[in-house]
Amino acid sequence: MTGSGANGTRRVAVAVDGNGVSSHFGHCEKFSVYHIRNKEIIHQEIILNPGHEPGKLPRLLASCGITNVLAGGMGMKAVQLFEEQGIHVICGISGPVDQVVRDFIDDRIVAGASTCHHSGCDE
Repeated sequence: MTGSGANGTRRVAVAVDGNGVSSHFGHCEKFSVYHIRNKEIIHQEIILNPGHEPGKLPRLLASCGITNVLAGGMGMKAVQLFEEQGIHVICGISGPVDQVVRDFIDDRIVAGASTCHHSGCDE
């Protein structure tokens, strides 16, 4: 398991639009945050996206104790900023959030190609 926090709890932030994983992390509506211990969700919360600004979201989610981020797409600079905060990023994720989180818990999550393909994604 990558990205375990204090007492073995992982805090996983999923970039969300509607009920599915957002194709662009920085422009998602919100982040569904799952506190996971021993393959069980022990707490769930929502963090509204305060807006896209280079470096802002990695700092915000790090301050919330996030250990893992799941998204459809994210620029390489953002991935680097998360890694500098000790947060493991998995991109290329799609589908209903509930299923994606279950796949993550069961170690069945498969990274794919980033779905973010517009200018400015590297910021």
